[in-house]
Amino acid sequence: MGRVIAITNQKGGVGKTTTCVNLAASMAATGRAVLLVDLDPQGNATMASGIDKNDVEKTTYDVLVDEVPIRDVMIESKTAGYAVVPSNSDVTAADVQLIQVFARELRLRKALAAIRDSFDYVFIDCPPSLSLLTVNALCAADSVIVPMQCEYFALEGIASLTETIRELRSAVNPDLEIEGVLRTMCDNRSKLASLVSDELRKYFGEKVYSTIIPRNIKLAEAPSHGQPVMYYDRNSPGSKAYLALAGEILRKEAQDGIAAAAEPESSAS
Repeated sequence: MGRVIAITNQKGGVGKTTTCVNLAASMAATGRAVLLVDLDPQGNATMASGIDKNDVEKTTYDVLVDEVPIRDVMIESKTAGYAVVPSNSDVTAADVQLIQVFARELRLRKALAAIRDSFDYVFIDCPPSLSLLTVNALCAADSVIVPMQCEYFALEGIASLTETIRELRSAVNPDLEIEGVLRTMCDNRSKLASLVSDELRKYFGEKVYSTIIPRNIKLAEAPSHGQPVMYYDRNSPGSKAYLALAGEILRKEAQDGIAAAAEPESSAS
């Protein structure tokens, strides 16, 4: 069964969509089957995957509101190497229309249940708010990656996000956890970046990824060409950083799998 990972931070401008697109592409490049679900009405992840958000027949709105099978909405990205459930401004209406729906927060989980066996990873790009769309993502996800910019207000809003995760864990998704915290737009020469990194480690401990995403012009340019950065400029620092992040996640998953397999043996002895 594929893993479902939500990329979220209620603070905007932290590299959330950039992370979702480029991590998805990096995982796909390793031979994994990957699906990207765009839940942000801005549709930036859709466009950055080489799909025109204004030219799609169905979006995540149709999945959430009309319960159209997610497989009927998926589009293969020719430039990114993964499948996309696209988004555009129509998805804004889903927040309002779902309010009156029973079990509204479980619509995405139900939709993904039908196809997650077909993918190794499903990445969900969330809007920069704790809206009903984000709650749907967190109810559907196994874990959460939190991109955080290396700046003074890095921890702003994190208390709200962690509290929401705690509440959803106790109410509807007991297995939900923070997969990791990713430092983005980071200048390692900056004293501030070092101080913020120290604070993040105090707060999140080993959940902070070793990989750091640098400030990189190629990362900013790639979306306008409808490509993940690894296809726009494979040798750029941004491309190498997201490939390194994919490797770090895969290594951790392998280590966790080995540890889990050893547990019954340890308890038996």
